[in-house]
Amino acid sequence: MPTTHEVTNQVPPLVGYDVADDPALLEGLRREGGDWAEPELRELGRRAGGEQAQEWGRLVDENKPALRTHDRYGHRIDEVEFHPYWHELMKVAVSHGLHGTPWRENRPGAHVARAAKVFVWGQVDAGHTCPISMTYAAIPALRHSPELAAVYEPLLAAKEYDYGLREPSTKRGLIAGMSMTEKQGGSDVRANTTTARPAGDGSYVLVGHKWFTSAPMSDLFLTLAQAPGGLSCFLLPRVLPDGTRNPIRLQRLKDKLGNRSNASSEIEYDNAVGWLVGEEGRGVKTIIEMVNNTRLDCALGSASAMRTGVVRAVHHTTHRSAFGKPLVDQPLMANVLADLAVEAEAATTVGMRLAGATDRQDDPAEQAFRRLGLAVTKYWVCKRAPAHAAEALECFGGNGYVEESGMPRLYREAPLMSIWEGSGNVAALDALRAMAKQPESVEAFFTEVGHATGADARLDDAVERLRKEFTDFTDMEYRARRVVESMAVVLQGSLLVRHGHPAVADAFCASRFAGDWGIAFGTLPTGVDTAAIIERAGAGQ
Repeated sequence: MPTTHEVTNQVPPLVGYDVADDPALLEGLRREGGDWAEPELRELGRRAGGEQAQEWGRLVDENKPALRTHDRYGHRIDEVEFHPYWHELMKVAVSHGLHGTPWRENRPGAHVARAAKVFVWGQVDAGHTCPISMTYAAIPALRHSPELAAVYEPLLAAKEYDYGLREPSTKRGLIAGMSMTEKQGGSDVRANTTTARPAGDGSYVLVGHKWFTSAPMSDLFLTLAQAPGGLSCFLLPRVLPDGTRNPIRLQRLKDKLGNRSNASSEIEYDNAVGWLVGEEGRGVKTIIEMVNNTRLDCALGSASAMRTGVVRAVHHTTHRSAFGKPLVDQPLMANVLADLAVEAEAATTVGMRLAGATDRQDDPAEQAFRRLGLAVTKYWVCKRAPAHAAEALECFGGNGYVEESGMPRLYREAPLMSIWEGSGNVAALDALRAMAKQPESVEAFFTEVGHATGADARLDDAVERLRKEFTDFTDMEYRARRVVESMAVVLQGSLLVRHGHPAVADAFCASRFAGDWGIAFGTLPTGVDTAAIIERAGAGQ
């Protein structure tokens, strides 16, 4: 008997796979000294690809945090209520040391291993990785005040997620946040008006309004305020040593495009108590340590999102047929998928290289390279993510525009990393600032890309063109995006030529350097081994 609802040609759920089964990621992990962490990474990858974790990610996105300013009796409580699965995600992240743990491990490859784990677990839900990232980045900034670091650093690195409003030193583990932006200044933090006056007992009293403070349920915050000696950095706990609440008032939560599982808020310091981190008047220099480390996570987050888009697109087109054969076997779709995969692999490879440089803290050349390499990579990789997500979504056709596919969530999330810790212009100008203040960073950059000299003529030509950009500094600020983009792509190409799959490196050089490429994804030249690239980019089920 005929049926009106026969389900055919539908794609099975993408669950039950190892998210860590990513050749570019695993090769980077081993190359940069984190191979010892591969068993744990694989364990985390299987969990990330499991049905339970995927359900956690879906539900925390669909059920946004809620602000509770007062209790039923009218007492001010300034709390944020999260979906229970938010805490499950946080527990997994903290127990695997995705937060501050690497700073205490003192083990070669610790930051590389942590970067790989962030890359993998972030594919479940990007929102909760915000407080994880800030906790990771807080430790080097906090070390500007050794007495504060001695108290809080062990707890910021502890592998226990201890949620709840209590005095920080009494908890088993801590989460840290950052509070810099004010409504009148945005990225221009020197325009901040929040004040900090000495209280006479070593503490300061802060008064002011912060426009963006993500993860306001954190135990501690690093913040900027105008002290008598100028703009300075302070540490503020939510609960003071005497057990009373610090008057940090949550005014409202932001209604954001994406990153919905994570609470971002406007807060007021109503005579809140804080302690100076570093020296008065040196607040930007102090907190920039935190900013630079969160910028690494921005690049990793965008690379992780690209990988998610590629895996989902390859899975969908493998199981969906049109015009008599699977979509993945259609030549034009193969071009699109291969182009997306090349972009994702380039982003992953450079992210792992920069994580390796983070591990080599005692190597001046590596740190000079990291300073500039991170600035240009943050600009470019994060800038590419929205276009990448849009094209990956389009591989699904109309199905990709439906929430159940998960692609709209990926699409909404994509622009965030380009804005967080400095939008595109800020990142590009920061690269110029690094070159001006640390000329050795330019030398270190060209030394790095020079390791591939002679391996591919197309790359060699691109490096030579890039060098010419530095022969005339007229209008350099106007040209900043163009120069920084070229630097980022050359760095990616150098790494792929040296370490990547030959088909991926060839496609990258032919399209990104030789000019045999259109404007949209899916315009790779003929002769590219799309089958090898797509096979490498699959989910590995």
